[in-house]
Amino acid sequence: MFNVTTKSMQWGEETLTLETGKVARQADGTVIATLGETSVMANVTFAKEPKPGQDFFPLTVHYQEKYYAAGKVPGGFFKREARPTEKETLTARLIDRPIRPLFVPGFKHEVLVMCTVLSHDLVNDPDVVAMIAASAALTISGVPFMGPIAGCRVGYTDGEYVLNPTVDDMQGLRNNPEQRLDLVVAGTKDAVMMVESEAYELTEEEMLGAVTFAHEQIQPVIDLIIDLAESAAKEPFDFQAPDYSELFEVVKGLGEAKMKDAYAISDKQERVAAVAAVKEAIKAELSEEQLEDANLGSAIKKLESVVLRSDVVKNKRRIDGRALDQVRSIVSETSVLPRTHGSSLFTRGETQALVVTTLGTGDDEQIIDALHGNFRSNFLLHYNFPPYSVGEVGRVGSPGRREIGHGKLAWRALQAVLPAPTDFPYTIRVVSEITESNGSSSMASVCGGSLSMMDAGVPLKAPVAGVAMGLVLEDDGEYAVLTDILGDEDHLGDMDFKVAGTENGITSLQMDIKVAGITPEIMKQALAQAKDGRMHILGEMAKALTEAGDFSVHAPRIETMQIPTDKIREVIGSGGKVIREIVEVSGAKVDINDDGVIKIASANGEAIQKAYDMIYSIVAEPEEGAIYKGKVVKIVDFGAFVNFFGKRDGLVHVSQIENRRLNHPSDVLKEGQEVFVKLLGFDDRGKVRLAMKMVDQETGEELAADKKEETAE
Repeated sequence: MFNVTTKSMQWGEETLTLETGKVARQADGTVIATLGETSVMANVTFAKEPKPGQDFFPLTVHYQEKYYAAGKVPGGFFKREARPTEKETLTARLIDRPIRPLFVPGFKHEVLVMCTVLSHDLVNDPDVVAMIAASAALTISGVPFMGPIAGCRVGYTDGEYVLNPTVDDMQGLRNNPEQRLDLVVAGTKDAVMMVESEAYELTEEEMLGAVTFAHEQIQPVIDLIIDLAESAAKEPFDFQAPDYSELFEVVKGLGEAKMKDAYAISDKQERVAAVAAVKEAIKAELSEEQLEDANLGSAIKKLESVVLRSDVVKNKRRIDGRALDQVRSIVSETSVLPRTHGSSLFTRGETQALVVTTLGTGDDEQIIDALHGNFRSNFLLHYNFPPYSVGEVGRVGSPGRREIGHGKLAWRALQAVLPAPTDFPYTIRVVSEITESNGSSSMASVCGGSLSMMDAGVPLKAPVAGVAMGLVLEDDGEYAVLTDILGDEDHLGDMDFKVAGTENGITSLQMDIKVAGITPEIMKQALAQAKDGRMHILGEMAKALTEAGDFSVHAPRIETMQIPTDKIREVIGSGGKVIREIVEVSGAKVDINDDGVIKIASANGEAIQKAYDMIYSIVAEPEEGAIYKGKVVKIVDFGAFVNFFGKRDGLVHVSQIENRRLNHPSDVLKEGQEVFVKLLGFDDRGKVRLAMKMVDQETGEELAADKKEETAE
């Protein structure tokens, strides 16, 4: 019934297995990849005919985490998986980016790749396993895919690169000084196609070494996929890339000179309008048959690419007239909004980000429900890209994959320089509103985010800047690396290479390649050129702000205190009664964790102090010989009970009330009266012994005569 093919190999510390032929046999290609006890099923289907008139490649990648994979029931009211989580969206992008350039040019049939996590051992992250499964499923499906690719994760500890570090090792790198890198690399046999990383000020050499190490480690996985395909691949789909060379020559003859003139305009809006006019002028001179040709759009796009690329490589001249390694003009401003905790406006050429920082308390931390368990995040970065930022109209809705991906890249770049939560116990939310865009708004978000947090008083370890690099690589091997690319250079170039970091090193690297010919030499030059660009941008940012500013008067103040863990129950009280009373009486927010760390937050310093004093009175132990202010809570024949230290009561014996004989304590005391008492000590049964007669009841000072008597004794 089943024609099962299985291939296995030892990969690092685990066994990697690829299996096909048993599950989902109606899909064009299905592979279940297993690393350790983490299994991901990848299914590939593709349309056998393209949609008429479609001028783009409709590839869709979905990655789904099923909670049953880790033996969990989903949270929420409906108890089933809902819309994609951030991790699922980012992983789908992680798979899409390296495979998209590897489909045969001109192939515009709809392709669907679905990756489903079936089992998770809480050790091996399923994202890399899903990437391998997707590549294998594409390779055996018959679709015109020029793979396979493979991917791996790399860590960096004690100067050594680590293949596929565990989920726990990569979780919360900021709080784990031994781990300095979380890098995912995907590539083919000959070239690196994609890099995504979170780093802790690694040098350019260390980062390049990590990428090289990863490319070496994926080679046996590529061989394993090829071995599987040799046994189980379907017949290749009969596809011939359309030949539109004659149409292209016609388009080139009609519009090359005009297109060069249009791309010589430096202003983006004027250039866009001029390019659109050239396209219309070309179409106006074509025949009806040529206008109906499905490849007309491709021919015009190729003309744009030829014009832009040849000018860059041959003449070293860019669209806006800059040198290849020149960064656009920069203006940095801080405190641009009056009521926010921190704000900045970062403008680089025609790219602009308005970035706002809000400081919150522990209640504002994000609780993330993941396969490997729930965890909290006290640093949030949200990126918004409205249509007006590029002068367009469009639908405005919830964040799409692009917004989530760009926001995560900026998050990775900035979180490496955040202070430890114990040193700065705030939840930090950064929002980047892209108000203009013409090239790398994510890197503008990094620069603006750094300035905004410093404006809010966040003590960053160092400012962070980011720059986007580009590449034009011709067939003859001639190339040009571009610093601070424009949108058109990104769209028509061969590489999108984003580097962010401090003066000391790289905190994030993201790379996407559109051609399979990037050499280590090109990457080395790109990293060196990016470092020069980053240093220049940091210098421009320093003109606006060089260190953390003052706290906004509108931001909450947070004080922390440590109490013994055996006192936590007393602070919380039965059913939370005590802690609720502290919050109500003081007006401050109070958070307490299992380690006995208490955070007290309020914009009012007096409220914080009041809550602190109330908690201290509960957890502290009274000191023998100290004087306390208390309240009489009960009068009996032999004395009075006084509440003097939090909830603690003690007895003032009738002989210790005054320096004279009293018939009854009620002669001088009444319930509710405030008195000063001195703690004499504890009796054999641990009962508290208090005295009033040796304390001045007006001032709370110990009486001098009493001190002399004690000294004499």
